[in-house]
Amino acid sequence: MTDTPSSLPAVPAAVAGLVSAGAALAAAEAVGALVSRPAATPLQAVGAGVIDLVPLPLKQFAVDTFGTADKPVLLGGIAVLLACAAVLIGIASVRRRAAAIAGTALFTAAGLTAALTRPDAGPLDALPTLAGAAAFAAVLALLTRTPAPTGGDGRGGFDRRRFVLLAGTAAAASAAVAAGARLVPAGRGGLAPADVTLPVPGDRAAPLPDGIDLEIDGLAPHFTPAADFYRIDTALSVPRIDATAWSLRIHGLGVRDELVLTYDDLLGHPDLRERDITLACVSNPVGGGYIGNARWTGVPLASLLAQAGVRSPADGGPADQLVSRSEDGMTLGTPVADAMDGRDAMLAVGMNGRPLPREHGFPVRMVVPGLYGYVSACKWIVDIELTTFDSFDAYWVPRGWAARGPVKTQSRIDTPREGADLPPGPTTVAGVAWAQHTGIDRVEVSIDGGPWTEAGLAPEGTADTWRQWVLEWDAEPGGHRIAVRATDRAGRTQTPDQAPPAPDGATGHHTVTVTVA
Repeated sequence: MTDTPSSLPAVPAAVAGLVSAGAALAAAEAVGALVSRPAATPLQAVGAGVIDLVPLPLKQFAVDTFGTADKPVLLGGIAVLLACAAVLIGIASVRRRAAAIAGTALFTAAGLTAALTRPDAGPLDALPTLAGAAAFAAVLALLTRTPAPTGGDGRGGFDRRRFVLLAGTAAAASAAVAAGARLVPAGRGGLAPADVTLPVPGDRAAPLPDGIDLEIDGLAPHFTPAADFYRIDTALSVPRIDATAWSLRIHGLGVRDELVLTYDDLLGHPDLRERDITLACVSNPVGGGYIGNARWTGVPLASLLAQAGVRSPADGGPADQLVSRSEDGMTLGTPVADAMDGRDAMLAVGMNGRPLPREHGFPVRMVVPGLYGYVSACKWIVDIELTTFDSFDAYWVPRGWAARGPVKTQSRIDTPREGADLPPGPTTVAGVAWAQHTGIDRVEVSIDGGPWTEAGLAPEGTADTWRQWVLEWDAEPGGHRIAVRATDRAGRTQTPDQAPPAPDGATGHHTVTVTVA
């Protein structure tokens, strides 16, 4: 930035600010990739800070409105705000140099604060923001510098051709740097999912009964493909962990022998097993899609805890909470009793017969049937600490969610869809129901508030998986409202009372309205 006012008009000055911001983001992304800290780039660090600070109702609104696109929407919104600020700084730089410097310093400080206050922050996390600030200042100074005097009065004027050439070159260079930065992590991940061949588990999943998948159009399949499996977490960039360098520490209250496990330890564990388990997100609204069923491969969590000398509270153990920590600093709190009561809680290394995808926790994640994911399904797990609920609140608890999260019995109508236009006559109504670790005993359907009619159930895989159901309905012309409810094996029938996901899971009957013409 020059010490004297520039002759640059307002519109080119605004463009200069935008181009400089692009250079800043590109430089930050490049440095973040080089130091293997992409989450420390200003855009992602500020985004993560926003996720941490927004109140629960706003967070739930974002999930309900945007679904799994909530993270791109958040980053896009931050980028728009950054662009607006860059425009103002660009204009200020040719009129009020002090204001431009103050604006640049303010955004640099915000980026540094966001990056350095993350739970897993280290000194290198400052580098992306500092590199971005330096790039912003350098490009802005270049684009707003008054050219050499050209007129007889000794004053410099706006050289449009020079400006377009410099701005275009800077923008192209920024794009090239950003593209190159995105390629860097692809070659720096060490042992990746594609490099892993899972061993055959000694304890295979039980064979599926015939007819477990009704194969009805529009009905969710029994197994959810990994590409279609929901992903709800706070990670704005998927951690890229080298499995050869990964380790997991089990320590804390009541641990007799602290354990440090490697990826090879789990792959070669004599008790490696397969289990079919349905996972559900506590943010799932009634009838929502944040639920999926997969065949997981892993090592029983209870056996590892027992190896460390941990006793369940039922057996006099002092710890009642197991705090799992993710590579990005996220903490989840799981009841120790639930991890050691005989259910198939595991440290999973595989999903549907293949290594975990990065998006779903590679190299290792935790899976505990019967609990919502926010208290059990820690992805990218690197640490397990035994403690108590009284002494530690995991990430979601201070943000308004319950400390314990048992899954509530639920059911969903998959077909027909809401608002469907149907022909009169025989119509298939079908969906899924779940009560993980308890099992579904009955599903009933009501048409237009009439009596509940029992639906047919597909055979059950295990009590830990969802169960498909179907009802044949003779549809008559007119508008209709279809509702469903489930009863689990403990005799609990879904309540009709509507409640939002927070603080411990949504309740109510899923309903769809259709028109028969």
